[in-house]
Amino acid sequence: MKRVSLIAALSLIVLLLLPAIAADDHAVVSPDQLKWEPAPPAFPKVAQVAVLSGDPAKEGLYVVRVKVPAGYKVPPHTHPNDENVTVISGTFNIGMGGTFNDKNGSALKAGGFALARKGMQHYAWFTEDSIIQLHGMGPQAITYVNPADDPRKGN
Repeated sequence: MKRVSLIAALSLIVLLLLPAIAADDHAVVSPDQLKWEPAPPAFPKVAQVAVLSGDPAKEGLYVVRVKVPAGYKVPPHTHPNDENVTVISGTFNIGMGGTFNDKNGSALKAGGFALARKGMQHYAWFTEDSIIQLHGMGPQAITYVNPADDPRKGN
């Protein structure tokens, strides 16, 4: 009987601690708490990023925001995993294919969503200052269709 009581007591303690343990894994971030930093070298210059959760370079779920000025362009590229894009503010334009053509694509305003499946060639441009949110499973990377477009190459 003592053994059953001990097991029951330990089980109760574990169950009571689970919410506290799970609480350590949550994230609540208001816009004024975002820490904007220069985007990694894989992005064309002047973009800024704020990581909300996870790490896009590592295994697992990540959520980041990207802030760009009007006129910003991302040449045709692909990703090794699906890329989910939600427009927070401004206008995000996305086109599909390996050749940049700002006459052929879809314009999304705040609240809009786009999904680029892994390996899909796509490109983006912004007609006004904008913030987008990217989320997906890492590790995430960017491979430019034309290697000369890759900002890491020192163009």
